[in-house]
Amino acid sequence: MKTKACCFIFDLKFLSSLFKALGDPSRLTIFQYMCECLRNGAKNSKVMDVAECCQVDLSVVSRHLSQLKSAGVLKSEKRGKEVFYSLNTTEIASFLRSLASYLEECECACDLTQKRSKK
Repeated sequence: MKTKACCFIFDLKFLSSLFKALGDPSRLTIFQYMCECLRNGAKNSKVMDVAECCQVDLSVVSRHLSQLKSAGVLKSEKRGKEVFYSLNTTEIASFLRSLASYLEECECACDLTQKRSKK
């Protein structure tokens, strides 16, 4: 029986930017805040609301939000002069599920290969 080889099937540029965006403690705090807002029924947040959660300067929060948006973590919608941000939950969850499945498949393929080599 042939085992499936572990070849990386993900967009490495997207993967790198996603983890880089979430690798910063301030951006991770923003991500967590946005998740909590969503759990509490708020689908989007204004920049001012996000700034209050992080206790950092508004311009720094805006830069972090922009980086999260560029990485595909957030979506934005402009309404008049205000910008509202929301999590890109469907794409992030789908990607992370795919990544988890991929890792499990690799582990299974590696386990089968190791078992065969011991025989």
